[in-house]
Amino acid sequence: MENIRELAVDMLSEIMEEGSYCHLVIRSVLQKYNYRDSRDKAFLKRLVEGTVERCIQIDYVLDQFSKVPTVKMKPFIRNLLRSSVYQLLFMDSVPDRAVCNEAVKLAGKRGFRQLSGFVNGVLRNIARNKEQIYFPEEEKDLVKALSVKFSMPAWLVEKLLKEQGEEKTRRMLEAFLQTKPVTIRLKEDLSASEKERLISAIEKTGCKMSAHPYLPYAYCIEGAEGLLALPGFEEGLFQVQDVSSMLVCECAGIREGDRILDLCAAPGGKSIHAAQKLKGTGLVVSRDISEEKTALIRENQQRMKIQNMEVSEGDARIFCEEDKEVYDVVLADLPCSGLGIMGKKPDIRYHAKKEGLESLKALQREILKNAVSYVKPGGILLYSTCTINQGENEENAVWLTRQFPFGLESLSPYLPEVLKEEGKDGMLQLIPGVHETDGFFIARLKKQENKQT
Repeated sequence: MENIRELAVDMLSEIMEEGSYCHLVIRSVLQKYNYRDSRDKAFLKRLVEGTVERCIQIDYVLDQFSKVPTVKMKPFIRNLLRSSVYQLLFMDSVPDRAVCNEAVKLAGKRGFRQLSGFVNGVLRNIARNKEQIYFPEEEKDLVKALSVKFSMPAWLVEKLLKEQGEEKTRRMLEAFLQTKPVTIRLKEDLSASEKERLISAIEKTGCKMSAHPYLPYAYCIEGAEGLLALPGFEEGLFQVQDVSSMLVCECAGIREGDRILDLCAAPGGKSIHAAQKLKGTGLVVSRDISEEKTALIRENQQRMKIQNMEVSEGDARIFCEEDKEVYDVVLADLPCSGLGIMGKKPDIRYHAKKEGLESLKALQREILKNAVSYVKPGGILLYSTCTINQGENEENAVWLTRQFPFGLESLSPYLPEVLKEEGKDGMLQLIPGVHETDGFFIARLKKQENKQT
């Protein structure tokens, strides 16, 4: 990489100005420069992700020290200053002088020599006055204070406070800014000695592994440069998956011989988990809307050596007559706002819009109207999302029970001890900072048996 900082500014422009998804931009660039030094790539990834994550706070700081508001700056200069302020405030390993000098040189290189003095003045002023930066006071305006402190849009902070209360909202917002280890799911049929050998082999690569408190086959990994190169990955001995996602198949109560439909399945984590729980019996039909998505599922299926699983393309919004009352379990992990995974995908907070939440709820109900028909009498519909929005979660689950012959059934028998009480009414809202998972919602609904005539 000729100039990491220049590349970072270009990536930020693509993300913040053009609306590209942060994780896709980073993945594409890191793949292109995969041959370069791992420290350079780590610096680039942190700089881009961190700047996106802290953007609201950074803009607030810039507006204190710049006569030109951030919204009126030229896009390249705006993102150059944003990435530079992130380094000044959040990257102690980078000397302030180097940050300022590199930014000035980069402004000149990209044709903004006339703005070099402006860039230099703003950044050096911030560097000299870090301790004097002021932020909104919570006593005067709690929403604005939390919005700036945690770089979360004010409308979203207001919504979270209303739905979750102040304590849970604070814990959640703090958790979104914390670095979390990656979680993996080990094959459940590994013997104790096989599991021990696998963990030992992974740790010998320099990673640190620790057991997750919720599930015996869930482990956290820290310090891995590339998960795909770890021992056991190509052999299908583990799968990268958040514990919240693992809990879906636990809560489905899968029994050997079951027929299972996973409606929106890509990349296939739940389908594969369900197939493994069947222990070679029954069948999992894993479906998604495009060839690109089903290719991801097949890739994981092949690596994990899953036989009792069929992968097919299909639009979940279109009713499939041949699936009517065929399945013992239907997994409906539906497209959602993704507000529960903002810690992993920080740009979600900028893509999310109030009106968009309502349209997503309508889409979910369109799919759920079909999903209920695919469940056998007495069967289970497992509804889940990776969001923390009540409209997409609890409201949809209650709507299902009022519109169709389904009743909520307690999740407690399927949950780890620490979650049993919260899942007793058939719904579970997992919250980052409160629970040791992503933000995730699970509801278990049982279809009424046909009455005897």
